[in-house]
Amino acid sequence: MDPDRLRHLLDEIRAGAVSVDDGVARLAGLPTLELGHSRLDTARAARCGFPEVVFGAGKSPAELADIARALAERHGSLLVTRADDAGAEAVLAAVPDAERWARSGAITLGMPAEDERVGDVLVVSAGTADGAVAEEALVTARMLGARAEPLRDVGVAGIHRLLERSERLRSARALVVVAGMEGALPSVVGGLVDRPVIAVPTSVGYGASLGGIAALLGMLNSCASGVTVVNIDNGFGAGYAAALINRLPAASESPR
Repeated sequence: MDPDRLRHLLDEIRAGAVSVDDGVARLAGLPTLELGHSRLDTARAARCGFPEVVFGAGKSPAELADIARALAERHGSLLVTRADDAGAEAVLAAVPDAERWARSGAITLGMPAEDERVGDVLVVSAGTADGAVAEEALVTARMLGARAEPLRDVGVAGIHRLLERSERLRSARALVVVAGMEGALPSVVGGLVDRPVIAVPTSVGYGASLGGIAALLGMLNSCASGVTVVNIDNGFGAGYAAALINRLPAASESPR
């Protein structure tokens, strides 16, 4: 049950249109929905502001379809991450209005329209090879209502490409910075801005990158202030965190 539906039910109980016992019966299914293979957290939107997100990897196409259908019916929105081709086909058959983002494996339903999104999240990626993880962060932030834009292919191997966009970097409310190889880009960005930088190491690189561990350690040891780090290839976690930061009031709007 999302916050609006819960508020409506409580208003009906207060007005006497619904009895207390009937209200209890309607809420009896909270906070889970049993599907046999999965138990959905149907109260997460009320607690956290956004419904449960589905991690697609490791689930069968049939399981993904069941979960996606149930969440779409209850919330009118859906975010699936890391769905393979078979899983995506099953979800799109179950939820025909959903949209697939093939590069990242994300599937969405009910993404806020561009003019409904707020704030300014910038997803910065070092190279084209980091595109799948960057897209996951971008899609996630937009699903959570953030006005989010990409800034692609500005890695440190051609630092002038980044520096010529310094003004744009400084205008964002929160930045997700995605890089593989040695993972230096978030440190450079962190030294240019006064906003939160969420660093995402990717598994892109040659053998000594150790599947992203070299980038992860480089980011964790950043000398730039204000850089925080998520796990390897975790564009979802970074996009989600950036969207939450983006919701916070600006300092000029905060009560003193």
